[in-house]
Amino acid sequence: MFEHEEDVVQRVVQQLRRPVAIDPALDARVMQAIAKPEPPARSIWPWLAAAAVLVSLIIWRPWSRSAEAESATFQFVLVAPQATSVSLVGDFNDWDPKRSPMRTANGIWATVVQLAPGRYRYAYLVNGAEWRADPGAPTVPPPDDEFGKPSSVVTVGGKGS
Repeated sequence: MFEHEEDVVQRVVQQLRRPVAIDPALDARVMQAIAKPEPPARSIWPWLAAAAVLVSLIIWRPWSRSAEAESATFQFVLVAPQATSVSLVGDFNDWDPKRSPMRTANGIWATVVQLAPGRYRYAYLVNGAEWRADPGAPTVPPPDDEFGKPSSVVTVGGKGS
């Protein structure tokens, strides 16, 4: 009922030894395909050059390295034990109290901000309504005080300062 393995192997060998009919035109088609000129290849050099420029910019990152080298970290501190919330507002954050909220520890409010070189006006917004100048910094002179609110000024130096 079942064939022996040797019989199966013999039948496979006989099948493989049979002559195969090959289309006589096959050789001609193969030679024609080989001899046909290939379409001109697009040059890869412009793509490689563009990739090299992109990689060098990513590695070098001149726009961020110079900004990082010149910017400085400042900690702003306000003693306000009765306050329930304090935010730092100024030119550097578009006077938006949500962008620089301060945290407290026993009534001492603090936050840290990265500032690029320049002159910035700022103030503290206490309890969402009261504007306070920084008691430890110079205040903005009255002609520069556009909004009629107390504010202070901080100057961040650039290279060599």
